[in-house]
Amino acid sequence: MKFKFSLLIFLGIQFLFSQQPTSNQVLDEVVVSSTKINLPFSKNFRTIKIISSKEIANSPATNVAELLQQTIGIDIRRRGVSGIQGDLYIRGGGFDQTLLLIDGMKMDDAQTGHHTLNMILPLYLIERIEIIRGPAARIFGQNAFNGAINIITKEVKGEKRTANIDFRELSFGSYGQKNFALTSSIISEKIKSVFSFSTNKSDGYRHNTDFLNANYFNKTSFKTKSSPIDLISSFSQRKFGANGFYASPSATEQYEETQASLLGISTVIQSENLIIKPRIYWKRGQDMYIYIRENPSVYRNLHKTNKISAELSGSYISDLGVTGFGLDLSTVNITSNNLGEHKRNTANAFIDHTFELFNGNLSVSPGIAISYFSDLSFHSFPGIDLGYHLSSNFKLYSNIGKTYRIPTYTDLYYSDRTTIGNENLNPEQATSTELGIKFNDSQFNFSASLFSRKSKNIIDYVKENENDLWEAVNIRSLNTKGFELDLSYDFSKNRSSSSFSLGYSSLNDDSYVSNINYSKYSLNSIKSHFISNLNLTYFKKIIHSTIFKYVKRSDGSNYSVLDSKISFRSFFVNVNNILDVVYSETNLVPMPGKNVLLGFSYRIN
Repeated sequence: MKFKFSLLIFLGIQFLFSQQPTSNQVLDEVVVSSTKINLPFSKNFRTIKIISSKEIANSPATNVAELLQQTIGIDIRRRGVSGIQGDLYIRGGGFDQTLLLIDGMKMDDAQTGHHTLNMILPLYLIERIEIIRGPAARIFGQNAFNGAINIITKEVKGEKRTANIDFRELSFGSYGQKNFALTSSIISEKIKSVFSFSTNKSDGYRHNTDFLNANYFNKTSFKTKSSPIDLISSFSQRKFGANGFYASPSATEQYEETQASLLGISTVIQSENLIIKPRIYWKRGQDMYIYIRENPSVYRNLHKTNKISAELSGSYISDLGVTGFGLDLSTVNITSNNLGEHKRNTANAFIDHTFELFNGNLSVSPGIAISYFSDLSFHSFPGIDLGYHLSSNFKLYSNIGKTYRIPTYTDLYYSDRTTIGNENLNPEQATSTELGIKFNDSQFNFSASLFSRKSKNIIDYVKENENDLWEAVNIRSLNTKGFELDLSYDFSKNRSSSSFSLGYSSLNDDSYVSNINYSKYSLNSIKSHFISNLNLTYFKKIIHSTIFKYVKRSDGSNYSVLDSKISFRSFFVNVNNILDVVYSETNLVPMPGKNVLLGFSYRIN
């Protein structure tokens, strides 16, 4: 009670010093690209959250993992500071059941979903993040079991011939943190290009948790007579001590190095009624794991995956509505000293049509996806979205759809002294339903939804006796139900930035482990989740953002975390875990206590 009272006083004092309300934000102008159908936000009847570039700039988050943790329904179970390693969950699903995309390119890893967040871009490169909570398999294909997150990178802007260098960040903080980032951009008549380099390192907040990260990124747009051509390339490398990250808390000497590479080329062909988006890209992943850092000969794994994908998606507007369509073909291979060598060819096609009835008040969007896997045959995934305009601001919506997730190569083939895979696993499947309501205007936004997911063939590692090996198996069905609430109020004035938001979610899972003696990945979902975010501007120059998060998990553990950021022009101060709470998000790995980061940015023309 003492803490809650102090928090209320703290937020109240902030509010008194803030600017008076007036808003100029119009969210409905945003076109949501993560659906691949380019519908305006106001016309989309799914549970979609958009994190804007303004929200990213004001947030205390220093990386994508921390930023996503500020959204209801998202559970990122981190291991350490700076998002060095973490697993991504949506609505209680597993880390293999969530799809991450960068500019529409899928970042799924055939080895394991543990690598989903390896291709994390610096926040200053991101224009916005689009989050679909709920099934998205009929649009994106496999891995979008519980949702999808699409990171949209910033366009290179400018018309005049220019060359800039921006020192995006130079910062120092607790645990020997040192961060450096810069971008350079070149704009000419036919080419616009930006190059980014960033690195961050730390001595670690406890034994064997030091790390060194580096990211290289380039985005180039070529102007042609017909349509512009965009080229994107990225390389991320991480080297980190992994004290207790994966095996047990007693495995204190683990070490890991990961690499994630991306090269993609795309364009947009557009006429009055038709939009076509061809895209081809290559994604490479590499993971080296060592059980004892100073003695690799005891146990070492090295996995390399490559994926080449060609996609064609688009939408067509007619008197009958908007028709979305897509086809993607890909080939994936893995070379591993543990998993062996394997290759998989996949094809996914979808069609989705949105039409309106009753003078445009009722929107109906049926669709279906068909997927083929060379080693797992065909699967089909139908679904339908319904939306009704109660008024220009109020909307009711509902959707139902089938979704799926195929086993990873780790599920199928992994083997060590304690664990064995299973080549006979079946894909996970689920039927998801949702009912929600939205209200949007220039200042106030509100949404609430009820959802249900009936899953079967969920994959877990189980054993009957303590001394047995963990074995991957398809277990019985699993039912999940939940509720989510989001609201935000923008009271900005002139160029000042002031807003408040809060969210709450509640989730309940069946406990499928009741008939299993030992379960390696027994559910530990977030049962109750509360987030509040207050952004204030003092004296038109100082921006102050405060995030409060409360989490209660299925195992009964709970914790509250308070983060804050103050920025003045080019200078900023971040304070994370202000209350110095002792807690863990996964695998009994303790999270850092209170830590501080100070830095600045500078631009040279």
